[in-house]
Amino acid sequence: MRLAVGSDERTPLTDYVVEELRRRGFQLELVGPLAGEPLQWADVAREVAERVASGRADEGILFCWTGTGVSIAANKVPGIRAALCHDAETARGARAWNQANVLCLSLRSTSQAVAKEILDAWFSAEPDPTEAENVAKVEELDRRYRQPSGAPR
Repeated sequence: MRLAVGSDERTPLTDYVVEELRRRGFQLELVGPLAGEPLQWADVAREVAERVASGRADEGILFCWTGTGVSIAANKVPGIRAALCHDAETARGARAWNQANVLCLSLRSTSQAVAKEILDAWFSAEPDPTEAENVAKVEELDRRYRQPSGAPR
């Protein structure tokens, strides 16, 4: 699986998650300071989300201080369902019920132990087929509100 991973700063948590993902055998595309590029959180979120939406990456993982900013920015890209997860059960539900494709984590409040639990839950969860209708409704919202390229909102 190809993962786009980005953060607006490199920290011990981001280093831990990157190494954990590599240990699990994922192919990583690093974005922002994780790749030695100085980018702000909105730019990092856009880069990761566009890679996932275009199919260049299968899923994404984003970090910022609270995780809120990157989740808001990533969700502006049609086709992205970014979920801010502070615990394993939220991550499991985001994957199973919402079919989230971008995991967002807080640099401030996520410990390495909790990050590992979140990754375990995220990558082990299977889509719940009983939620397909809701996911289809979210996809319809993407289509309904998608703006033509360059058009003002």
